[in-house]
Amino acid sequence: MFRRSVRVLCVTGLSLLAGLGVPYGIAAAQAPTPGFTVAASPSKSPRLTHFGNQGRVEVGGPVWFSIEGVPAGWDTVTVTSPALRQPVVLTPVKKGAAQSAQVDAPDAQPLIRSDIAPGTYRATAVSHGQVIATDSLTLKAQGSADISRFVAGPRNGRLGSEDSTPKVVMRPGSEIVVLLADYQAAPDEESLTVTSKAFTKPLAIKKDSSDAPSCKCDDGTSVYAGHTALRDNLPAGTYELTVVSHHGQSTSTAQLKVAGSPERHYRPWLITGAALLVTAGTAFAVIRARRPKGPAPAP
Repeated sequence: MFRRSVRVLCVTGLSLLAGLGVPYGIAAAQAPTPGFTVAASPSKSPRLTHFGNQGRVEVGGPVWFSIEGVPAGWDTVTVTSPALRQPVVLTPVKKGAAQSAQVDAPDAQPLIRSDIAPGTYRATAVSHGQVIATDSLTLKAQGSADISRFVAGPRNGRLGSEDSTPKVVMRPGSEIVVLLADYQAAPDEESLTVTSKAFTKPLAIKKDSSDAPSCKCDDGTSVYAGHTALRDNLPAGTYELTVVSHHGQSTSTAQLKVAGSPERHYRPWLITGAALLVTAGTAFAVIRARRPKGPAPAP
């Protein structure tokens, strides 16, 4: 006998989550279920949807289901999948309601098996012995990276949509800031390495870097940032930036466009030397102008 500790999943709420990027699958209904008539139009057929924490479902993690589009009079829908520890039961929130509630069995959370490989698994919704909808569960590895942004842009920019990859075009020799934001950063990784043929050497990006002062990444992500200069002799083209995180388990890439004439760099020692030469020349001219003139030549 299931214990009803119910999570109400409203159709409107799931639609909003879908608009924010929460994954879910949609499948047309199959044979009609006894007790009610399934509409012939695919757009009105029952739909099985799911979501996990922050829009992702992990191996060994939680998952919640909802069924919508079921005609009035439905009572119970059972969801099964090779990825689930046990079947999930959905019932109407109240008698005659279109919204469903997930009935959690004791010790049913987390529902995703921990002994299964990441990948895509089918979930099937059955009512009164008939399949009425299916869904696809895409499982991520437990504790894997969840990269929200991997961008680069001019060092004096804001890394917004217009002045960061892939839209921004950088000149050879220019300085850039590279930023990576991860919702699930490995707890013992304080620094990551970014490589690219566009760099003179690999770039270390770090947490709490001053290179991202204008980044409002207060959404729970761990932010890595750092700056470097592009090679002066870069031909125009698109160059890949690569960072490997989570101890080699996650690889992220971004594309950086380069075009235009190289930016000029004035080395500090050269500027200092030029200033010293100007100062010395000025002092010599002043001293020479103040030197007493000798006696006038005899007639």
